[in-house]
Amino acid sequence: MSAIKFEPFSVGNVTIPNRVVLAPMSGVSDLPFRRLASRYGVGLVVSEMVASREMLRESRQSARRMLFDTGAGPVSIQLAGTEPDVMADAARLAVDRGAEIVDINFGCPAKKVVRKATGSALMRDVPLATDIMKAVVDAVEVPVSVKMRTGWDQDSRNGVELAQIAEDVGVQMLTVHGRTRCDFYTGTADWNFIAGVKDAVRIPLIANGDIRSFADAVTCLETTGADAIMIGRAAQGKPWFPGDVSHFLATGAARSEPDILERWGIMREHLEEMMTLYGTNTGIRNARKHIGWYLTGVPGAAEFRNVVNNTLDPSVIAQELVRFRERTVAVAH
Repeated sequence: MSAIKFEPFSVGNVTIPNRVVLAPMSGVSDLPFRRLASRYGVGLVVSEMVASREMLRESRQSARRMLFDTGAGPVSIQLAGTEPDVMADAARLAVDRGAEIVDINFGCPAKKVVRKATGSALMRDVPLATDIMKAVVDAVEVPVSVKMRTGWDQDSRNGVELAQIAEDVGVQMLTVHGRTRCDFYTGTADWNFIAGVKDAVRIPLIANGDIRSFADAVTCLETTGADAIMIGRAAQGKPWFPGDVSHFLATGAARSEPDILERWGIMREHLEEMMTLYGTNTGIRNARKHIGWYLTGVPGAAEFRNVVNNTLDPSVIAQELVRFRERTVAVAH
C-alpha cells in the first residue's frame, strides 16, 4: 500500500511527529512503558490519568505518573476531576512540571472512577463538563485536549454535542473512543460515529478503539477521517507495536517484530526499570501483568511466570530470567 497519514500535525503550537498515539492506561502506561513505546517510534505518549486533587496534594503516586523523559517528544499529562477550580490549579501545576499538552479525561469507564462522578460520568453532566473545560483552557497557555467516549450509553450518545462545545470553549484536540461508557470494552468500536464527530469539528481528532493490526489502522483512518489514531490494549506486551504501525503508515511496509530473544531483552529492561521506579517489591508486583503479556504464546512461559508470581526476591527472578533465556536459545536453535 502507499503511505498515508504519516506527516507531522500540530495541536496549537505543539508538533506531533507522526499520526500514532499511545493511549493513557492506568497501571500500564507508566514511565518505563512510555519510554519503550517512544523508542520504537510512536508519535505521542500520554501520561496515566492523574486525579487533580491527588496531584495538588503532590502524592508520590501522582508524581510518578507525571514523570517524563526530557527530549523524548511532546509531553501530554492527563487530568481527571469534577471541580473546575481544582482542575484549573492541577493544569497549572502540570504545565509547571513540563506538560506541553493538558488532556482532560471524560472517557475512563472504570467503576471506581465513575463512582466519583468523573471520567466518562461527566458525559452525563454536560454543564459541569463545559465548566471544567473552560476552567482548564483559561488556566493554561498550552493546548488543552479532551479524551471522551461516544456517550454514556446507547440512548445518550452525545459525543458530537460535547465535541462542538469543547471546540467552542477553546479545546484544541479531541480523542474519541468509539464505545459508550456502558459498553466498557465489549462489542465493536463504532468508527462511523467517530467520523460524525470529525465532521462536526475543525480541530484535530484522534480515533481510538479496536486498532489491533496494520489493516485496522488504515481502515480506521479511512473510515473516520481522523488526524491520528490512538492504540491502547494492543500495545500491552508489545510496546513496539504503535511505532510499527507508524512505520507501516509511513512506508506501506511492515518492519520485523522483535524476535523472542529481543523480546526477552525488552522484558528484562522493563522489569528492571519498574523496580527502579517503584522499589523492588512494588516494581515486581506491577511488572507481573506485563510479563504475562510479553510471554503470551511463548513455549515454557508458564513456569517462568509461576516463579515471578510467587517471589519478591530479585535474585531469584534474575536467575530464572537467565534460565528462561537459555531455554529460549535452545528452542530457537
